[in-house]
Amino acid sequence: MKINTKDAFQYIKTLRPSRLFNMSKVVSSYFVSRLTGVNKHKGFPIAISIEPTTSCNLRCPQCPSGLRQFTRDTGMLNTDLNKKIIDELKSTLTYITYYFQGEPYLNTDFLEMVSYASKHNIYTATSTNAHYLTPEVAKSTIDSGLNRLIISLDGTSQETYSKYRIGGNLKKVLEGTKNIVEAKKKAGHGPYIIWQFIVFGHNEHQIDEIKMLAKEYGVDELGIKTAQIYDFETNLSLIPENDRYARYSKDGSPKIKNKLLNHCWRLWHSCVVTWDGKIAPCCFDKDASHQFGDLRTTQFKDIWQNTQYNAFRKLVLKSRKNIDICQNCTEGTKIWA
Repeated sequence: MKINTKDAFQYIKTLRPSRLFNMSKVVSSYFVSRLTGVNKHKGFPIAISIEPTTSCNLRCPQCPSGLRQFTRDTGMLNTDLNKKIIDELKSTLTYITYYFQGEPYLNTDFLEMVSYASKHNIYTATSTNAHYLTPEVAKSTIDSGLNRLIISLDGTSQETYSKYRIGGNLKKVLEGTKNIVEAKKKAGHGPYIIWQFIVFGHNEHQIDEIKMLAKEYGVDELGIKTAQIYDFETNLSLIPENDRYARYSKDGSPKIKNKLLNHCWRLWHSCVVTWDGKIAPCCFDKDASHQFGDLRTTQFKDIWQNTQYNAFRKLVLKSRKNIDICQNCTEGTKIWA
């Protein structure tokens, strides 16, 4: 991953003494746990993901939100819950990703919630399909203090783009990109803008084209990412031929390349908060099937170290391969152009 000086500085500015002290506890306890195989978790999350909504305007075939396959309810995060989360964690939290499932900009209060985090000097990021980045929304995004904006763009032609982003309009994505880049230039500040290109079998021939297009549109970075596949029987063609861009080996039956070692940094430093306040372990638990508590009725500190959460951490240290959400985990397989 490329390190941009300005972007890194925005994060460094969040590192007040109480957050650095918490970070030291989390990091040290993780390595002790990893070396000993015994759960010694200390501290509070350094980063969290907060889900603005499970709703989405697209129907991507490998996304539970796009497929409308959730068993959990669809809804919108409200500002009171967002405020509660930040108020409870503001002394230790440095980074919020306002994304899990769904399209964040469908929540009309999304940028207000980003603003509240920004006022507490917390680095904020989100991921969008950019269909709602009108000039007005782009300006509001700048004003919110958002630090990082990831725009999904998986093709350089409408035909290629819409093979995965079903229901999407490439022209709108490019216009949205143009709007946010121009708003950032006009303001003299704004989020670090990343185009994220997920490599599939049908678009891998366009990698050189997307690199040139990224320069033309003036985004700060192009991120080339491997695709996560759930159903190999019907979606084998989504796996690219170039092994560099594939998360899975095609030798015999497709299988993930990663070795599922018995440790996981995510379980120590972060978590996911669903739109309705449920705490889930990480972004690979798309349906939040592993829930450790409900922030609508319980304080975060009473969930973070509860019996259920620590039992899950112990299982990760003992037998991660037996945890369903870990079996398709691709931590560390992102490729940056």
